Amino acid sequence: MTRKTRWMVVLAWLVMASGAGMARGAETSLADDAELVEARHAVPRLKAAAAFEVQGDTLKLELSEYAGYAGLVVANGGLEPSENSYFFKSHGFKVQITISEEDSWSSLNSGRIGASATTADVLPLYGAQLQAVVPALIGFSRGADGIVVKSPIQKINDLRGKTLAVAQFNESDFFLRYLTQQAGLEVYLRPDFATPADPRKVNVVACADSFGAGDLFLRDLKSGRGRLDGCVTWDPKTSEVVEGSGGKARLLTSNRNLLIVADVLLVNKGFAEQHPEMVNGLVDGLLEGNRMVRENPDSHLAVIAKAFGWEPGEVRGELQKVHLANLPENLAFFEGSIDSAGSYGYIYESATAAYGAEFVRGSFNGDKFISRAALKAADAGGRFKSQKADIRPIRSNEAVAVEQPLLSRDVRFLFQPNSSKLNMEDPKNTSDLDFIAKMLKVSPGSTLLLRGHVDDAMIGVFQKQGGPEFVQKMAMKAVQLSKDRCEEVKGKLVQQFGVDESRVDYVGCGWREPLGKDIDQNRRVEVQWFMVE
Repeated sequence: MTRKTRWMVVLAWLVMASGAGMARGAETSLADDAELVEARHAVPRLKAAAAFEVQGDTLKLELSEYAGYAGLVVANGGLEPSENSYFFKSHGFKVQITISEEDSWSSLNSGRIGASATTADVLPLYGAQLQAVVPALIGFSRGADGIVVKSPIQKINDLRGKTLAVAQFNESDFFLRYLTQQAGLEVYLRPDFATPADPRKVNVVACADSFGAGDLFLRDLKSGRGRLDGCVTWDPKTSEVVEGSGGKARLLTSNRNLLIVADVLLVNKGFAEQHPEMVNGLVDGLLEGNRMVRENPDSHLAVIAKAFGWEPGEVRGELQKVHLANLPENLAFFEGSIDSAGSYGYIYESATAAYGAEFVRGSFNGDKFISRAALKAADAGGRFKSQKADIRPIRSNEAVAVEQPLLSRDVRFLFQPNSSKLNMEDPKNTSDLDFIAKMLKVSPGSTLLLRGHVDDAMIGVFQKQGGPEFVQKMAMKAVQLSKDRCEEVKGKLVQQFGVDESRVDYVGCGWREPLGKDIDQNRRVEVQWFMVE
């Protein structure tokens, strides 16, 4: 629903070049900044809800050009409705798949189509106005989305005060907002380049689509105008920007090993209530198609290539950027127990927090979108009983050690004075431990480094009591105390939150790295998150 292809960028350029919706600053022009659009501070309103009416025996399903939907295409034997499809042979109905890059929210809501697909992160934005159900997880994006930045930028924290180009309200927007949120940073939506950037926040300018964001950043790099420091886009645009920059840009990170972009099936609510048996069949066909592609992708290259207009050789590469979900992974995703990937609840709540009250209007319980009946029926049928959840890190080179953390965040755990005993009666300590544990949970293979610090308020007193030698002695005790506090935090993560101890390391820094004169700021544990590359 939100994944745009290259031809849409050309169309958007032509539309924007005509002057429609352009954000114009003192330095912008139609010729140079055709990709820019006016920043939106509210999601679009949808057409009134209505139930999809089945014509004959055919369900209308709208998808975009994306390898993550290969299982649905294979189960259907292509795009056209057919009596040879798995859906018809096993469940007695046909599926008409339409490939479209236009947002189909209103079409689904108003009943023009029966089903579509989206990423779980955008659901909070539409909330109660979207009358649809989510009966299944389709899969996870694994490397399709990425953040490209100027080469000197090494981690998410370095984006403070910088400006990136991004398309609003899609998985790329959420990807950036999620990471900045994890780093303790806020996002500021700049209306145009004439409006000053906020030095305390990560600044973004809005583009018509994610490919356009990449084009705008690359052109800005080549021209030397220096207005942009990066962009958020997806393959193959990420690679094109890096390769075309002449060494000036680098891929900061992708979601290859950060599984928070989850594609879900979305079904018109009125249709789902009237035809639960067809929803069960659609989900069963999705699971069967995913199984077929996971187990023997080469047998289905031709069908997938024809559906998406690709060459057969392209399909293999595109399938490597997705993880097609099986039944156990589906059940765990909605139960919140999935390992090494984001769960439905975690992604929904993370997106709610990342977008904030400006975009998520009112309170809406995301569980109301979920319909588990089809997955329960598939589980009871026993067809997929031999399947097991299997999500592993993707390593490009086992010999390469990642020395730079993706992001850092200071967490102030509360200890008893001069003690390494963590106060577990304080709810903030529990929530901070849960936050750290979830960082590891959504990213297979990632590791954490805890860097313990103590405050330096007593150095002057120690100097008066015993001079430099006494200060040095107490400095060593401070290092040990900071180590002990890290060990306490690690122990709680392992014992109470089920974290694999091999994924958490620590170092005691004592009082060597004060942030300033604020004692509370200096009494901290810094969490550094290392992703698999």
